Amino acid sequence: MNSKVALFKLPPIPAVLLSIISVQGGAAIAKGLFPLLGAGGTASVRIGFSALILVLAVRPKLGQLKAEQWRAVAPYGIVLGIMNLLFYCALARVPMGLAVTLEFIGPLVLALAGSRRALDILWVVLAGAGIALITPWSGKGIDLLGLFFALAAGGCWAIYILLSQRAGAQLPGQLAVTVGMLFAALPVLPIGLIEGNLFSMTPFMLLLGLLLAIFSSVLPFSLEMQALRTMPSRTFSILMSLEPAVAALAGWWLLGEQLKSGQWLAVVCIVAASSGAALTAKQTLPPLGSE
Repeated sequence: MNSKVALFKLPPIPAVLLSIISVQGGAAIAKGLFPLLGAGGTASVRIGFSALILVLAVRPKLGQLKAEQWRAVAPYGIVLGIMNLLFYCALARVPMGLAVTLEFIGPLVLALAGSRRALDILWVVLAGAGIALITPWSGKGIDLLGLFFALAAGGCWAIYILLSQRAGAQLPGQLAVTVGMLFAALPVLPIGLIEGNLFSMTPFMLLLGLLLAIFSSVLPFSLEMQALRTMPSRTFSILMSLEPAVAALAGWWLLGEQLKSGQWLAVVCIVAASSGAALTAKQTLPPLGSE
């Protein structure tokens, strides 16, 4: 972001890797809050604190925004909120590695959409194999609703990438993210309030919520924007393709989530498809922040 938000500077590759680790650490914190706040309450806390921190850091002059800027940033922010809510609903039901792996299908489909090159068929086959390996064909084991939420979050992620281009064309990146986060609260906060658990938060839960916002939103956004100033978007996309594997390892190490051999193979297939598509793409879509 700008100097107000970027707390320290790192070389681009370590910045992206730290961003990936930060996001997965935030996801682990979120899973710890689910029994206390539910998925909706946890998403509300994350987005609420993230919006507050970003507003204090960026200090957007909302009164100076033009009508076309509002029209660009509003849908971007709303989709961002829905994406986070769906992802947390998935996290509440399936292991972290599988949720992130399936969510990556959305950006991957977007990257390959309209391609007619033979090489891209390989990435489609690899991604399809990954989905097939994750799918519980017997109807037992992995929660089907959780898989649906993860895929729906991936669909929102693809839409979010397209909308972020439009918002980024109208507003500077840090301003678009800040105002977008305010709109992200609109579809999420009512669900958190309806669940009712937000009214019984303790100081310790508030601290966890603050850490969740920092690790899941504020720090990754800052690091990614810092890296994208000097890193080619293709390199950025390839590094971000490691996220499902990092999520699976973080879930195993931090949460004790065990994946079966077929599920690990699914993660490998989708990571290979995503990184391969980024490596061979003629043009990459630069994302405006992470999920």
